[in-house]
Amino acid sequence: MKTAIVMGTRPEIIKLSPLIKQLSKKNNSIIFTGQHYDYNLSLQFIEELGIYKPDYWLELTKSNPSTQVGEIIIKLGKILSKLNLDSVIVLGDTNTVLAAGIASLKLGIPISHVEAGPRSFDWRMPEEHNRIQVDHISELLFAPSQYAKKNLLSEHVHGKIFVTGNTVIDAIEMYADVASKRSHFSIDVEDFILMTLHRAENVDDKSTLSSIVKAILDSQQNVIFPVHPRTNEKLHRFGLYEKLSNSKNVLLIKPVGYFDMLELMKKCSFIITDSGGIQQEATSPKIRKKVLVTRRTTDSPEAVIAGVAKVVGTETSLILKEIKRTIRDPKIHTKNTPYGKGDAAKQIIKILQKYY
Repeated sequence: MKTAIVMGTRPEIIKLSPLIKQLSKKNNSIIFTGQHYDYNLSLQFIEELGIYKPDYWLELTKSNPSTQVGEIIIKLGKILSKLNLDSVIVLGDTNTVLAAGIASLKLGIPISHVEAGPRSFDWRMPEEHNRIQVDHISELLFAPSQYAKKNLLSEHVHGKIFVTGNTVIDAIEMYADVASKRSHFSIDVEDFILMTLHRAENVDDKSTLSSIVKAILDSQQNVIFPVHPRTNEKLHRFGLYEKLSNSKNVLLIKPVGYFDMLELMKKCSFIITDSGGIQQEATSPKIRKKVLVTRRTTDSPEAVIAGVAKVVGTETSLILKEIKRTIRDPKIHTKNTPYGKGDAAKQIIKILQKYY
């Protein structure tokens, strides 16, 4: 079996690391597109997780989503055409995944899609466009849950569907216990809320971003906020960064490494985020923290059904209401783990070896 794993963002690195560690370097290539060009969002995670460095690293010149996808297709196509592959493995719903899927399809290389089937049913989200398209051109679809499988069946995808669990749980099982030794982040704040924010529909809209920021400031709760580069730029543009940095309750920090983030998740009271990955990670027995989702919809409803996450929207009053409620009762009252037991990578590799 000869494959290429194509990835381009921090979440893809984390979620694919359990697969990479079990695949032979001799017969498998790693291609990094550079969609997340910032060091803290790419190479740092590769080094921390102890996976081998990419065999190919693209240098992208385009940032506009449409032209970026086109650039990745062109550059990736030249590499894939030379490798004589049995399959290209992609994960999730990024521009990298869409571009890799199209390039592979046109070259006649079977696509294996890890984390296939999640749906937000929110067409405002570019990720929704990407995952639907890739699901429909993939030969093997590895669904993280029964819910995701139902979505794929309802859309009559032509590929073969397998429920494997989510490799993000594999990663936490592998790294959560060693994170405290490898983390470099010193936490001096007690009883804090962890917050992340990066979705385009939140940070690119001044009104929406202002509403979320106001809720955090008005809560008067200690908040640690690792600021994504995209969010950082928008906070400055909209005149919100100074309000946060001058506040007494919000600590703005630069993007942190994976082990630092695991420690923050383990030690926080609860989490406020628009990240799908964090919603999934929070269901792990090693994390088990409530998550308030600052979005209108979620593509991780399994976490909501499990009683771990709650979609609270983006209005100031609604966010504040849920913050106060969660402070009173931050505990999770269920042991439901909807994304598997941490053996998704092993299952995926067995299936790949069977077909290729």
